[in-house]
Amino acid sequence: MKGSLIIIAFFVLGIICGHQHLLPDSLNVADLSFYALCALMFFVGISVGCDPKTLLSFRQLNPRFALLPLMTIGGTLAGCLVVSLLLPHRSAADCCAIGSGFGYYSLSSIIITEYKGPAMGTIALLSNIMREIIALLAAPLLVRWFGKLAPIAVGGATTMDTTLPIITRYSGKELVVVSIFHGCLTDFSVTFLVTLFCSL
Repeated sequence: MKGSLIIIAFFVLGIICGHQHLLPDSLNVADLSFYALCALMFFVGISVGCDPKTLLSFRQLNPRFALLPLMTIGGTLAGCLVVSLLLPHRSAADCCAIGSGFGYYSLSSIIITEYKGPAMGTIALLSNIMREIIALLAAPLLVRWFGKLAPIAVGGATTMDTTLPIITRYSGKELVVVSIFHGCLTDFSVTFLVTLFCSL
């Protein structure tokens, strides 16, 4: 939990620095974020590669884990349909479009803004950021209450990058390949599903 809180603290610090213009204008934040993410993935790769048991577990992976992304997508959309019943001013398609971001806020919010306007785009941005933050903060509790696959399902499309270190720490290195596969498949589905529900 302490590690997750540190990550969130840095996120909040970044918001403050950006809002107060504490960083030089010449600094390309997008490039800096990309390099930081690459470094993060590199060190996760080192930790996985140094453990021969983890590499062996990739070969022995149960094919049923391939169903996890489909269950995440289906469960998220089912939850969105339930939420739409509680929000009469929002259609089921709108709620499903927002949920179909699966934590990929940078892409889904842009698509939704183009189709539905800035208000819906902002809701999508906040909703998907909250999904990622919940995965970061609640990972140890999710593992304890629901099992090792729970943080992966909650993380959605972020499980192949930003939430991967937390998932590796609390769910175990043996589920790293499941997490990456899950993130890739849900990430791939975002464009199609968000566009589909925005078009309805």
